[in-house]
Amino acid sequence: MTDILFKLNTGSTIPALGLGTWQSPEGQVREAVAHAIKVGYRHIDCAYVYGNEKEVGEGIQQGLAAAGISRSDLFITTKLWCTYHTRIQENLDMSLKLLGLDYVDLYLMHWPIAMNPNGNHEKFPKLPDGSRDLVRERSHVDTYKGMEQLLNTGKVKAIGVCNYSKRYLEELLPKVDVVPAVNQIENHPLLPQQEVVDFCKNKGILITAYSPLGSTGSPLFKDPHVIKLAEDKGVSPGTILLSYHIARGSSVLAKSVTPSRIDQNKKVVDLSESDMLLLAQISKDGVTRYVYPEFGVDFGFPDKS
Repeated sequence: MTDILFKLNTGSTIPALGLGTWQSPEGQVREAVAHAIKVGYRHIDCAYVYGNEKEVGEGIQQGLAAAGISRSDLFITTKLWCTYHTRIQENLDMSLKLLGLDYVDLYLMHWPIAMNPNGNHEKFPKLPDGSRDLVRERSHVDTYKGMEQLLNTGKVKAIGVCNYSKRYLEELLPKVDVVPAVNQIENHPLLPQQEVVDFCKNKGILITAYSPLGSTGSPLFKDPHVIKLAEDKGVSPGTILLSYHIARGSSVLAKSVTPSRIDQNKKVVDLSESDMLLLAQISKDGVTRYVYPEFGVDFGFPDKS
């Protein structure tokens, strides 16, 4: 699994399986990253807002040494946070310093909304009523145009977006010079997001799936369709849920700090067209989105509009 690659619209490739580091606690994420690289992972996904990039960077160096490979053998993604939409270069440099890297392979806009850079919190500024302190007049298009300038610095190899709906992409694409290489979205059989998946495929934008298993204690692990396929193929429900994305032509982030689970997540299987039709039945009675911070913004997703 760790040797499957997808081609980006930049001409470079991205490993189909990545290790996600969201909510991976300090004290554990370093060893998780190092172990993942040692056992064959070549794609590490991180973000400034996760607050663990220093340990992720230490894990990268530890993993490189253990695997006997060089930095160029890895694909590292990180993300621009909402309070830095007007300070893009600054946020990138902060991440690079924390990670101990000269460049990242992919830099993504984490959410298409700016938050007050001078608010009452560096990452999560709030108004007196408890709502998020947003800068609504700052267009996500302007932020992306600023990210385009990073491509001339050598500090990023490609740029892209996260949490973009079809509507937001339709706003963005006519106004920018560089088509995003990736759109990273929540994606799993309970939230197939076929509309934006199809749109991105048509535009040459690769989908990367986060939260591919749903959520902690996700009903997907107990879904009869998933269980049937897992039993038929002699694998775990988690393996089926990760394999679903590869079959769709999407890269996928598997998050764990447990070495045995990190190992297990590598063992994907081929899913046939009939297998995928079976999994498509899961969302026929409605979808479930697990990750949707309360920005108070309509991001254009049909299930949230």
